[in-house]
Amino acid sequence: MKKKVFLINQIRKYLKKQAFSISQKNNVRENNIGNISRVFLSCLIIMSFFFISPMIVEFSKSTSLVSSDFENNSKNNLKKVLEKKDGKLDNIVDTNFLFEDILTFDENPTDSIRLSAATIEELFKSTNYSLEDVRKNKLVKPISLTLLPSEIKKIENVKKRKDFFIKIILPLIIKENNHIKLDRIKLFSILNKNKNTRTEQAWLNLKFKQYGVVNKDLPTLKIRMDEIPISMAIAQAAKETGWGTSRFAQEGNALFGQWTWSGEGIKPTDADNDSTHKVMKFKVLQASIRAYQRNLNTHSSYKNFRSARAELRDEGKKLDSIVLSEYLDKYAETGKEYVRVLQQIIKQNNLTDFDDAKLLPSSINLESLI
Repeated sequence: MKKKVFLINQIRKYLKKQAFSISQKNNVRENNIGNISRVFLSCLIIMSFFFISPMIVEFSKSTSLVSSDFENNSKNNLKKVLEKKDGKLDNIVDTNFLFEDILTFDENPTDSIRLSAATIEELFKSTNYSLEDVRKNKLVKPISLTLLPSEIKKIENVKKRKDFFIKIILPLIIKENNHIKLDRIKLFSILNKNKNTRTEQAWLNLKFKQYGVVNKDLPTLKIRMDEIPISMAIAQAAKETGWGTSRFAQEGNALFGQWTWSGEGIKPTDADNDSTHKVMKFKVLQASIRAYQRNLNTHSSYKNFRSARAELRDEGKKLDSIVLSEYLDKYAETGKEYVRVLQQIIKQNNLTDFDDAKLLPSSINLESLI
């Protein structure tokens, strides 16, 4: 208010000074009119300036706040994803930040066809794909199926149903691990350089985003960008889907029971009426496996899992699924009982036999991983 009074007084003084000057000059009428016009125009310009300036300042402030709020909210939302601790199940998928490439994966055109169990079994036979051979030679045929057969529930022989399920998901799990392995090789190659190209820097920025790494922290990225033991992934898929027979697996390719509050999903039949969560669904099995790996590699609930995995790496040891599964007690509400069941599945089905299995190359890039 004081500033406005000061400005008005200044304008008044200016007007008086100009009026006094005009009266002293006693020039012809045309000159007086010209002087009065100039005085009026000058006052108009001054008043306009003082009227518009506060608006410009306020607009500038509001624009600055909007930009700042957007940036901070983005970071806060990302931190919420990384540090979510709400007492519910922690196998949660947030599609806004960490799973963007998985959604894109789903949008890619595919020739997804639900083959019958008989057709798949014939395919396995024609390619000489058997688990006995894999356990012996450690080589897996690169068979990539997109959907589970509905008839898997009708396979009465338990061992046959288990083997059938493993043969379907084993190549897909190894394929995703290879994807991470190639990224990890590229990461260390970039870190060993004194100067990186723009392409390499852009790739790093993309990986920071995919792995939810704030402040571009390279040590954190190195810990998060790592494989999931094959035997542990098979055990969790078996537990979450009943060896491929669950409604979530059949209807939504959901192999790992990941929850979502915002994405597309399937409502559990036993969920409370006021519950808003769903089990996330995928268009293809491969996307479900990628989402599962990204979940374990980014969520704060599995920080200890990642630390234990990094310690094994530092000691030059294999990724032991029995050791690492100890840190999955937050994956389900049953906690330590869930861990006990996973370890039982791994041991009873000799799943560690597949931990060092390799995918027969279907591309030149994979040949170096054999």
